[in-house]
Amino acid sequence: MARLRLAFMGTPDFAVPSLEALIAAGHDIAAVYCQPPRPAGRGHRPVASPVQRTGEAAGIPVRVPERLDAGAAADFAALALDAAVVAAYGLILPKAVLAAPRLGCVNIHASLLPRWRGAAPIQRALLAGDAETGITIMQMDEGLDTGPMLLKEAVPIGPSMTAQPLQDRLAALGAHLILAALEGLAAGRLTPQPQPAAGVTYAKKLRREEAVLDWRRAAASLERQVRAFDPWPGAVFTYAGERIKVLAASVEPAAAGAAPGTVLDAALAIACGEGALRLLRLQRPGRAPLAAEAFLRGYPIAAGTALPCPATS
Repeated sequence: MARLRLAFMGTPDFAVPSLEALIAAGHDIAAVYCQPPRPAGRGHRPVASPVQRTGEAAGIPVRVPERLDAGAAADFAALALDAAVVAAYGLILPKAVLAAPRLGCVNIHASLLPRWRGAAPIQRALLAGDAETGITIMQMDEGLDTGPMLLKEAVPIGPSMTAQPLQDRLAALGAHLILAALEGLAAGRLTPQPQPAAGVTYAKKLRREEAVLDWRRAAASLERQVRAFDPWPGAVFTYAGERIKVLAASVEPAAAGAAPGTVLDAALAIACGEGALRLLRLQRPGRAPLAAEAFLRGYPIAAGTALPCPATS
């Protein structure tokens, strides 16, 4: 494999396996770009991102600009790169940055484009009940995940799959595919293919307000919400003034006539707009996660209780 001079641009855990793969393959990583440290934890002290920590541990210069303005773009161009690899960076790349590397900027995107362009493709695929997702390696342009594709590989979504293990699997696949894509691009063996015009969907950024379970919806939809929002923002409902997080659930039939939000039995089956959602694993604020049986011993929720639905769905 040809040794390329690269910049790596990424921020969260998802991007780390790709950076590690590029380092292990012997590429010359001239700089790592990531989001600046953000306040976190009880002390709200700035915490470096996973990619920043990985870059610093490898002895690579790390840059954390708040935005890619003209000065940052000039500094980027001065690196004289063969290519830039981008994975969940979090900043829009301006035209001057996109045009600077000899082979362009190559993105590792966690969906089968053009489905789920945007910020939260893994969670949106789970919420929609997609049978599969995958990784697309694309050459970036000025649009939102609209660039031509270099490589693509699918991953099935199992019926019990949650967001974190799916992310981990896709991150590993992305690390594998980016090495092949760079090799093929440098050798002239890969021709970028335009994305199909049909099938475009957008994966909007997750909002904390989406976490609340709306019992008026179908139980199957809520079960997907539980899986998609694990670990963040977590699917929650309110009872006795507490926000209870639901970590696992299953779908069951429900007797006709029960109002959505009604607790149907002593084992936390909740009536929904269609069917019932049985809550299997729960967590109170500041407490450890518990199986439903253990949870109810310390925090009983009686059959017949009416759990509230959110004011807006």
